[in-house]
Amino acid sequence: MPNQLKIPKEVDISIIGGGMVGASLALLLSSYKCGWKIQIIDSQSFENLSISSTKKCFDVRSTALSQSSREIYQTLGIWEALSSNVTPISKVNISDKGCLGSVKLLAEEHNLPALGYVVENQSMGSALFEAINETDDIEIIDSAKIEQLIPVPGGMELFFSTRLQPDKTREINTKLLVVADGARSAARSLLGVGVTIKNYDQVAIVANILLSQDHNNIAYERFTDSGPLAMLPLNKIDDAHRSALVWTVSPVQAEKLLSLPKNEFLAELQSCFGFRLGKFIGVGLRNSFPVQLITSDEQVRSNLVLVGNAAHSLHPVAGQGFNLALRDIAVLADQLAKSALDNQTLGEYRVLESYLKHQKLDQKRTILLSDFLPTIFGSTALPAKVTRNIGLFALDMIPSLRTNFAKLGMGLQTRSLKLSSARLSNSMPSDTE
Repeated sequence: MPNQLKIPKEVDISIIGGGMVGASLALLLSSYKCGWKIQIIDSQSFENLSISSTKKCFDVRSTALSQSSREIYQTLGIWEALSSNVTPISKVNISDKGCLGSVKLLAEEHNLPALGYVVENQSMGSALFEAINETDDIEIIDSAKIEQLIPVPGGMELFFSTRLQPDKTREINTKLLVVADGARSAARSLLGVGVTIKNYDQVAIVANILLSQDHNNIAYERFTDSGPLAMLPLNKIDDAHRSALVWTVSPVQAEKLLSLPKNEFLAELQSCFGFRLGKFIGVGLRNSFPVQLITSDEQVRSNLVLVGNAAHSLHPVAGQGFNLALRDIAVLADQLAKSALDNQTLGEYRVLESYLKHQKLDQKRTILLSDFLPTIFGSTALPAKVTRNIGLFALDMIPSLRTNFAKLGMGLQTRSLKLSSARLSNSMPSDTE
């Protein structure tokens, strides 16, 4: 359980945000054995996250992990713990409603066991925090509210209160502050870091769907007039076939769909998606969130880094956001470890700038892909329809185009991560492209 009583006044690295990005970064930093005191500070309570649930919850959100993300978690030694709860994607079917063109991406074409993996966030959280509990250099402060963040020579000062003692302000001095508290980052606002927002005027509805037949490990990305619709394969529960739905629609449509009884919602979904997965026979809790492209105007300052959705929150199409964030933090941890070997000061601006330069191309390509797909496929104009139909035919017919597209989706097109000799655990598989 997180320690609420003995909070150190000085640490090496503080991570604001204990979600999957923040927790993964803490484990990556710890794996280099540089002697850093690492801290996770979050507003939520993590009391139960370290305990594996004996019965998976039906109503949980899921994340699609790319091949590069699998490699990172293998390096950390937690993929084995995750593997029993992930569903491999052996095939991706991409189609445009009302058009003949479609693309089928197959794992076997790339000599890989899978194109990606779908994991429920609850399972991911349990695996990450069980691994954190086994370390002795990561501390968790949960139920915390950040009051102030003040730059000081050689670091940052954090002022916060906790749920147990809301009237008592605590202070921590950290050499490096990492902001990982999401797209609506409160820490980013306190630091005065601006953002650029592109509003797609869409809402993403997420839910788990019960199927009448096996999904056969196929993921579907279907572009419709209202927006992209994705169905991702999930593990069976009690012999029930399941897929995770991400359905992007207009705000007006979302309001209507969320208010419908379950059977009427499933009928609307069936009409939009078709019967490729058989009949939809059940739906879990329906959640929604606005779809926006949010990019931070700054990602690094001296003694400060923004990562994850706090740095760039993407359209959910193709599931690129978390995988890009994971590649970012893997490079960040590696750059920090290399700087420690060179006796450079933790949090030094030129080290953080070097990290950002390394990731700039990856970020640019991934953001452009996530922005381009819903833009071009969202147009109802005839020229746009013809162009994308030709594009889908070309992807399906030309192996080299299909391979490059698949590599980009798997995080293999831009990745060139080589871990430093500071790592004491097994090294990550090198890029073989």
